[in-house]
Amino acid sequence: MGAHATAAAAAVLLVATCVAAVAAAAAAALLQHEPGRISGDAVGVLDDDPVGKLKVFVYEMPRKYNRMLLDKDSRCLHHMFAAEIFMHQFLLSSAVRTLDPEEADWFYTPAYTTCDLTPQGFPLPFRAPRIMRSAIRYVATTWPFWNRTDGADHFFLTPHDFGACFHYQEERAMERGILPLLRRATLVQTFGQRNHVCLQDGSITVPPYADPRKMQAHLISPGTPRSIFVYFRGLFYDMGNDPEGGYYARGARASVWENFKDNPLFDISTEHPSTYYEDMQRAIFCLCPLGWAPWSPRLVEAVVFGCIPVIIADDIVLPFADAIPWEDISVFVAERDVPRLDSILTSIPLPDILRRQRLLARDSVKQALLFHQPARPGDAFHQVLNGLARKLPHGEGVFLQPGEKALDWDAGLQSDLKPW
Repeated sequence: MGAHATAAAAAVLLVATCVAAVAAAAAAALLQHEPGRISGDAVGVLDDDPVGKLKVFVYEMPRKYNRMLLDKDSRCLHHMFAAEIFMHQFLLSSAVRTLDPEEADWFYTPAYTTCDLTPQGFPLPFRAPRIMRSAIRYVATTWPFWNRTDGADHFFLTPHDFGACFHYQEERAMERGILPLLRRATLVQTFGQRNHVCLQDGSITVPPYADPRKMQAHLISPGTPRSIFVYFRGLFYDMGNDPEGGYYARGARASVWENFKDNPLFDISTEHPSTYYEDMQRAIFCLCPLGWAPWSPRLVEAVVFGCIPVIIADDIVLPFADAIPWEDISVFVAERDVPRLDSILTSIPLPDILRRQRLLARDSVKQALLFHQPARPGDAFHQVLNGLARKLPHGEGVFLQPGEKALDWDAGLQSDLKPW
């Protein structure tokens, strides 16, 4: 780096440090006078308590659908798809669980479709639909409840990149479509993108799993100045799966790198340092661009660490959008506008930055994105239950007439119909 570039970088960091220090002081003062409930789009539902509003029956499944998969490869406890495992564990001891299926509002089938992993630790996309079809067949032939509705009063965790389309590459996911047997069920999934074949009406979009205890262990003093203006660590190109470039992240990540790799306002790299979480707490803005899918754990991490998420993912459907005031805590940048990121972010007035930081500091916002063990009031588990409760009572057409069928068991790709 030349002398002029070094001086420019130092000046930028000095200015950012001063601004952050002033911002922290102003935010602390404002917090003392802030009312108890967030004002915004959340309409108070962050504080809802689902207990007493619904009852859930948890199917007792053979161990091959869950426990044996976990015992075979415990890495699935720690990856971003782990919500399906922890949701099962939570429900087993939740106050909403009922042991009487006749009084249940919802039925849950614990099948760990993201726990069958490649040697590199990625879910096997061609196995997941077979696991799910096998689990549904077991439920339908063991209990009478599936057949009353063809699954319309059942919910499933499908935390794959593209949900119940069960693939990490969008073209392949769209080719497969949502597993036909799940098309009457409610899907609880990390994937959410408007007008997409892999997003089913009535789905509940949840955050990816990010380990709360791991993040807690990396907390630094809240008074630490935010001396980094824009922060990002991750891939800009996925040459292994996109050797010609341009398809991965629809080119948005490549555009970030090409436009801002030498910009001193941007602390961006493919390296993932041991201080990653600490660095996020020193940053004002954290980039949350799409990857293969529009979401990633960075969104959760940014919120938890009070770093304003810069969401670059056109048409994204965000987790618990009826409870979390995303418009008030984030910055949205269209994928086509990535080359203007620097001017967009530097033009945001300081009062707007302070307001976002003030809302991000709220424990209720952070809690809603975390799957705590044990569960805590208002956390992601409870937000899922609140989403299910808001879908009650079940509408007309949920219960079928005797002998009536709504789903075709033989529909779907031939490869998905193979036994598991």
